[in-house]
Amino acid sequence: MDALNRISAIAAPAAAGVPLPYWISGFALIRAAAITFTVTTLVAIAAVVTSYWKLQHARQDELVALATRDAARQSFVHVEAEKQDIRVYQPLFLDLRRRGFVGTENRLEWVEAIRQIQETRRLLPLTYQIEPQQPYKLAGKVATGDYMMRGSRMTVHLELLHEMDLFHFLGDLRQRGVFTVQDCAIRRAASAGNAPLAPGLTADCTLNWLTLTPPAALRQGVR
Repeated sequence: MDALNRISAIAAPAAAGVPLPYWISGFALIRAAAITFTVTTLVAIAAVVTSYWKLQHARQDELVALATRDAARQSFVHVEAEKQDIRVYQPLFLDLRRRGFVGTENRLEWVEAIRQIQETRRLLPLTYQIEPQQPYKLAGKVATGDYMMRGSRMTVHLELLHEMDLFHFLGDLRQRGVFTVQDCAIRRAASAGNAPLAPGLTADCTLNWLTLTPPAALRQGVR
Protein backbone atom coordinates (compact mmCIF):
# COMPACT_ATOMS: atom_id res chain seq x y z
CA MET A 1 0.00 0.00 0.00
CA ASP A 2 2.81 2.40 0.80
CA ALA A 3 4.33 1.70 -2.60
CA LEU A 4 1.06 2.38 -4.36
CA ASN A 5 0.59 5.62 -2.48
CA ARG A 6 4.03 6.77 -3.43
CA ILE A 7 3.41 5.98 -7.11
CA SER A 8 0.10 7.87 -7.07
CA ALA A 9 1.71 10.84 -5.40
CA ILE A 10 4.39 10.93 -8.10
CA ALA A 11 1.96 10.46 -11.02
CA ALA A 12 -0.57 13.04 -9.88
CA PRO A 13 1.58 16.09 -10.40
CA ALA A 14 2.71 14.69 -13.74
CA ALA A 15 -0.89 14.27 -14.91
CA ALA A 16 -1.84 17.70 -13.67
CA GLY A 17 0.86 19.21 -15.72
CA VAL A 18 -0.38 17.81 -19.14
CA PRO A 19 -1.71 20.71 -21.26
CA LEU A 20 -5.27 20.44 -22.71
CA PRO A 21 -5.92 20.66 -26.54
CA TYR A 22 -6.22 24.20 -27.83
CA TRP A 23 -9.78 23.73 -29.11
CA ILE A 24 -10.85 22.76 -25.61
CA SER A 25 -8.84 25.27 -23.68
CA GLY A 26 -9.87 28.09 -26.04
CA PHE A 27 -13.61 27.19 -26.23
CA ALA A 28 -14.31 29.38 -23.25
CA LEU A 29 -13.26 32.36 -25.34
CA ILE A 30 -15.75 31.62 -28.17
CA ARG A 31 -18.53 30.02 -26.16
CA ALA A 32 -20.77 33.08 -26.31
CA ALA A 33 -20.16 33.51 -30.04
CA ALA A 34 -20.82 29.80 -30.69
CA ILE A 35 -24.08 29.91 -28.81
CA THR A 36 -25.08 33.07 -30.69
CA PHE A 37 -24.17 31.45 -34.02
CA THR A 38 -26.13 28.31 -33.22
CA VAL A 39 -29.22 30.24 -32.17
CA THR A 40 -28.94 32.53 -35.19
CA THR A 41 -28.61 29.53 -37.53
CA LEU A 42 -31.68 27.86 -36.05
CA VAL A 43 -33.67 31.07 -36.31
CA ALA A 44 -32.56 31.52 -39.93
CA ILE A 45 -33.51 27.94 -40.80
CA ALA A 46 -36.91 28.42 -39.15
CA ALA A 47 -37.38 31.69 -41.04
CA VAL A 48 -36.52 30.04 -44.37
CA VAL A 49 -38.90 27.14 -43.72
CA THR A 50 -41.66 29.51 -42.64
CA SER A 51 -41.11 31.73 -45.69
CA TYR A 52 -41.20 28.73 -48.02
CA TRP A 53 -44.43 27.50 -46.42
CA LYS A 54 -46.00 30.93 -46.68
CA LEU A 55 -44.85 31.20 -50.31
CA GLN A 56 -46.49 27.90 -51.20
CA HIS A 57 -49.64 28.91 -49.34
CA ALA A 58 -49.67 32.26 -51.18
CA ARG A 59 -49.28 30.50 -54.53
CA GLN A 60 -52.22 28.22 -53.72
CA ASP A 61 -54.30 31.25 -52.73
CA GLU A 62 -53.29 32.90 -56.00
CA LEU A 63 -54.40 29.86 -58.00
CA VAL A 64 -57.72 29.80 -56.16
CA ALA A 65 -58.17 33.53 -56.78
CA LEU A 66 -57.37 33.14 -60.49
CA ALA A 67 -59.82 30.24 -60.79
CA THR A 68 -62.50 32.27 -59.02
CA ARG A 69 -61.81 35.23 -61.28
CA ASP A 70 -62.03 33.07 -64.42
CA ALA A 71 -65.27 31.49 -63.21
CA ALA A 72 -66.73 34.92 -62.47
CA ARG A 73 -65.64 36.15 -65.91
CA GLN A 74 -67.22 33.16 -67.64
CA SER A 75 -70.39 33.63 -65.61
CA PHE A 76 -70.46 37.31 -66.60
CA VAL A 77 -69.99 36.45 -70.27
CA HIS A 78 -72.73 33.80 -70.01
CA VAL A 79 -75.11 36.26 -68.37
CA GLU A 80 -74.39 38.88 -71.02
CA ALA A 81 -75.00 36.30 -73.75
CA GLU A 82 -78.31 35.34 -72.12
CA LYS A 83 -79.31 39.00 -71.94
CA GLN A 84 -78.52 39.40 -75.60
CA ASP A 85 -80.55 36.29 -76.44
CA ILE A 86 -83.46 37.64 -74.41
CA ARG A 87 -83.32 40.97 -76.25
CA VAL A 88 -83.23 39.18 -79.60
CA TYR A 89 -85.76 36.40 -78.99
CA GLN A 90 -88.16 37.97 -76.50
CA PRO A 91 -90.35 39.62 -79.17
CA LEU A 92 -90.60 36.30 -81.02
CA PHE A 93 -91.36 34.45 -77.79
CA LEU A 94 -94.11 36.91 -76.87
CA ASP A 95 -95.60 36.60 -80.35
CA LEU A 96 -95.59 32.80 -80.16
CA ARG A 97 -97.17 32.92 -76.74
CA ARG A 98 -99.83 35.31 -78.05
CA ARG A 99 -100.57 32.86 -80.85
CA GLY A 100 -100.91 30.01 -78.34
CA PHE A 101 -97.74 28.16 -79.29
CA VAL A 102 -96.10 28.53 -75.87
CA GLY A 103 -98.37 27.30 -73.11
CA THR A 104 -101.15 24.79 -72.76
CA GLU A 105 -103.42 23.82 -75.62
CA ASN A 106 -106.55 25.95 -76.04
CA ARG A 107 -108.92 24.31 -78.48
CA LEU A 108 -111.69 26.81 -77.82
CA GLU A 109 -109.54 29.54 -79.35
CA TRP A 110 -108.92 27.36 -82.40
CA VAL A 111 -112.63 26.75 -82.85
CA GLU A 112 -113.39 30.44 -82.47
CA ALA A 113 -110.60 31.34 -84.92
CA ILE A 114 -112.00 28.95 -87.55
CA ARG A 115 -115.48 30.41 -87.10
CA GLN A 116 -114.22 33.99 -87.43
CA ILE A 117 -112.15 33.20 -90.52
CA GLN A 118 -115.10 31.47 -92.15
CA GLU A 119 -117.32 34.47 -91.51
CA THR A 120 -114.73 37.08 -92.50
CA ARG A 121 -113.70 35.33 -95.70
CA ARG A 122 -117.29 34.28 -96.47
CA LEU A 123 -116.18 30.71 -96.97
CA LEU A 124 -118.51 27.86 -97.73
CA PRO A 125 -119.35 25.43 -94.92
CA LEU A 126 -116.48 23.35 -93.63
CA THR A 127 -116.13 20.47 -91.20
CA TYR A 128 -113.20 19.44 -89.03
CA GLN A 129 -112.22 16.98 -86.33
CA ILE A 130 -109.43 17.36 -83.73
CA GLU A 131 -107.76 14.28 -82.25
CA PRO A 132 -106.34 14.02 -78.71
CA GLN A 133 -103.03 15.76 -78.13
CA GLN A 134 -99.87 13.65 -78.26
CA PRO A 135 -96.11 14.24 -77.94
CA TYR A 136 -94.85 15.54 -81.27
CA LYS A 137 -91.49 14.54 -82.71
CA LEU A 138 -89.82 16.93 -85.12
CA ALA A 139 -87.78 15.73 -88.06
CA GLY A 140 -84.69 17.58 -86.84
CA LYS A 141 -83.27 18.02 -83.37
CA VAL A 142 -84.55 21.18 -81.69
CA ALA A 143 -83.44 22.34 -78.25
CA THR A 144 -86.62 22.99 -76.25
CA GLY A 145 -85.11 22.84 -72.75
CA ASP A 146 -87.63 21.66 -70.17
CA TYR A 147 -90.53 22.34 -72.54
CA MET A 148 -92.15 19.52 -74.46
CA MET A 149 -93.42 19.76 -78.01
CA ARG A 150 -96.95 18.40 -78.30
CA GLY A 151 -99.31 18.23 -81.25
CA SER A 152 -102.98 17.70 -82.02
CA ARG A 153 -103.93 16.37 -85.44
CA MET A 154 -106.89 18.04 -87.12
CA THR A 155 -108.56 16.89 -90.31
CA VAL A 156 -110.59 19.53 -92.11
CA HIS A 157 -112.87 19.30 -95.13
CA LEU A 158 -113.54 22.49 -97.07
CA GLU A 159 -115.75 23.33 -100.03
CA LEU A 160 -114.09 25.99 -102.15
CA LEU A 161 -115.20 28.40 -104.82
CA HIS A 162 -111.56 28.57 -105.98
CA GLU A 163 -108.07 27.67 -104.77
CA MET A 164 -107.47 31.01 -103.07
CA ASP A 165 -110.14 30.21 -100.48
CA LEU A 166 -107.88 27.46 -99.12
CA PHE A 167 -104.79 29.67 -99.13
CA HIS A 168 -106.64 32.47 -97.36
CA PHE A 169 -108.00 30.04 -94.80
CA LEU A 170 -104.57 28.59 -93.97
CA GLY A 171 -102.91 32.01 -93.99
CA ASP A 172 -105.44 33.51 -91.57
CA LEU A 173 -105.33 30.42 -89.40
CA ARG A 174 -101.54 30.67 -89.13
CA GLN A 175 -101.95 34.05 -87.44
CA ARG A 176 -103.96 32.37 -84.68
CA GLY A 177 -101.63 29.48 -83.90
CA VAL A 178 -98.69 27.34 -84.98
CA PHE A 179 -99.35 24.25 -87.07
CA THR A 180 -97.83 22.17 -89.80
CA VAL A 181 -99.66 20.97 -92.91
CA GLN A 182 -99.19 17.23 -93.08
CA ASP A 183 -101.04 16.84 -96.35
CA CYS A 184 -103.67 18.61 -98.38
CA ALA A 185 -105.60 17.22 -101.36
CA ILE A 186 -107.72 19.40 -103.67
CA ARG A 187 -110.31 17.81 -105.96
CA ARG A 188 -112.94 19.10 -108.32
CA ALA A 189 -116.34 19.05 -106.67
CA ALA A 190 -118.65 16.34 -107.95
CA SER A 191 -121.66 18.67 -107.74
CA ALA A 192 -119.99 21.62 -109.45
CA GLY A 193 -122.54 23.65 -111.34
CA ASN A 194 -123.19 27.10 -112.67
CA ALA A 195 -124.73 28.48 -109.48
CA PRO A 196 -122.82 31.52 -108.16
CA LEU A 197 -122.06 29.90 -104.77
CA ALA A 198 -121.74 26.32 -105.95
CA PRO A 199 -118.42 24.80 -104.77
CA GLY A 200 -116.08 24.16 -107.63
CA LEU A 201 -113.45 22.37 -105.53
CA THR A 202 -113.14 20.41 -102.31
CA ALA A 203 -110.06 20.22 -100.09
CA ASP A 204 -109.18 17.66 -97.44
CA CYS A 205 -106.26 18.70 -95.27
CA THR A 206 -104.51 17.25 -92.24
CA LEU A 207 -102.97 19.79 -89.88
CA ASN A 208 -100.89 19.31 -86.75
CA TRP A 209 -101.52 22.01 -84.16
CA LEU A 210 -98.37 22.47 -82.10
CA THR A 211 -97.87 23.72 -78.56
CA LEU A 212 -94.70 24.04 -76.52
CA THR A 213 -95.90 22.90 -73.13
CA PRO A 214 -94.13 24.35 -70.07
CA PRO A 215 -92.78 22.11 -67.27
CA ALA A 216 -95.49 23.21 -64.80
CA ALA A 217 -98.25 21.98 -67.12
CA LEU A 218 -96.38 18.71 -67.66
CA ARG A 219 -96.17 18.12 -63.92
CA GLN A 220 -99.92 18.67 -63.66
CA GLY A 221 -100.46 15.84 -66.12
CA VAL A 222 -101.43 17.57 -69.37
CA ARG A 223 -102.79 15.04 -71.84
